[in-house]
Amino acid sequence: MPTLSPRALRILVALILGLVALVAFSGCAVKHQSSNLEAGKVLFSKKCGSCHTLSHANTTGQTGPNLDDMFRQDRSDGIKDTSIAGLVSFWIQHPNTQGVMPAGLYTGQAAQQVASYVGAVAGRPGQDTGALAAAGGVQGTTPAAGKQVFTGVGGCGSCHTLADAGTNATVGPNLNQDLRANCASAQSKQVRGATLAECIEHAIVKPYDYIPAGYKAGVMPSNFGQSLQKNEITALVNYLVKATG
Repeated sequence: MPTLSPRALRILVALILGLVALVAFSGCAVKHQSSNLEAGKVLFSKKCGSCHTLSHANTTGQTGPNLDDMFRQDRSDGIKDTSIAGLVSFWIQHPNTQGVMPAGLYTGQAAQQVASYVGAVAGRPGQDTGALAAAGGVQGTTPAAGKQVFTGVGGCGSCHTLADAGTNATVGPNLNQDLRANCASAQSKQVRGATLAECIEHAIVKPYDYIPAGYKAGVMPSNFGQSLQKNEITALVNYLVKATG
């Protein structure tokens, strides 16, 4: 029996998982494919985009693999969307144990929707259009809009605890307990600005200019200044000032 190369083996696995995905994504998901992809884009932006680059979702995360680069050759080889979706779905449930991605970040229908969206757009040129292009977008700069950024496109809740947002992750600082104290320190004020709003904005766009005690570089994405719109950053700052008061 011939030995398969790692790439050939991955393609074979993708094809097998694609058949499984085709069954899993059938029924309601197929009948409502547009809404399924829109939901998948929103969910991807919420918890995945801060770590992964995916041009259609306008995310440029660098902690995890670049999904466009990963699947561009598969597109050229004629691998179908459902096969890519099957592989993505498997990775969501069983990520590399040596990496930082938690297992089961999404489960059930949510995992299928994310996988379906990635399977439809990863490695493809161009941008989303129509209703899909608008999915996950945030308008305005109000604290309410900032909460949408925190729980949505910013993906902040996957790393931080914040009571107002109902999140309890522990990868980054607990924002209820630590944000104001960290921003009040003399060293932080010297680097990130004297006011709380200045400190928060600086921490979002240049997180490693000042690192609070107990944390290290390389965990929080450093590209939010590019991946988030200016109004989204302002809204997020306004929300965090209010939510941690």
